Amino acid sequence: MGSDMIIAASNSGGGSPMTLLMLLAVPLVFYFLLIRPQSKRRKEQLNMQSSVEPGAKVITTAGMHATVVEVDDDGVLLEIAPGVQARFLKQAVMQVVKDDVADDEIDDDDVAEDGEPAGERVELTKDDAKDAAGEAPEPVSTAKAADKPSA
Repeated sequence: MGSDMIIAASNSGGGSPMTLLMLLAVPLVFYFLLIRPQSKRRKEQLNMQSSVEPGAKVITTAGMHATVVEVDDDGVLLEIAPGVQARFLKQAVMQVVKDDVADDEIDDDDVAEDGEPAGERVELTKDDAKDAAGEAPEPVSTAKAADKPSA
């Protein structure tokens, strides 16, 4: 009976080096895949929020598009519509919106003679204007050319 305990103790042997490596590898994987990228994104967000200046177009965490009017230590004054201003915390600024197309990047081919962007133009008739205004359009004659008297 005593020899059985000695054999069991010698077989359990402590642990293999592979087990030790796995115990060390799991925290490293978590650090490099989860913790480090998250802290990097947080630092970038804080730098962006602290560098917001008046005149910048921003999107808030609620999805509201606005223009920065004034910047304080802990907040910003945003113009959410012409003449409508609201005060937000800097942390509410999610993203600074950059202009997609600068004025000097527009080709001359994209601009028509009158200075408006080129493209398909649709001209409205009197019936279209009356229809938009809610009035009934003028009735269209259904007479065929054969029914009309010749001149």
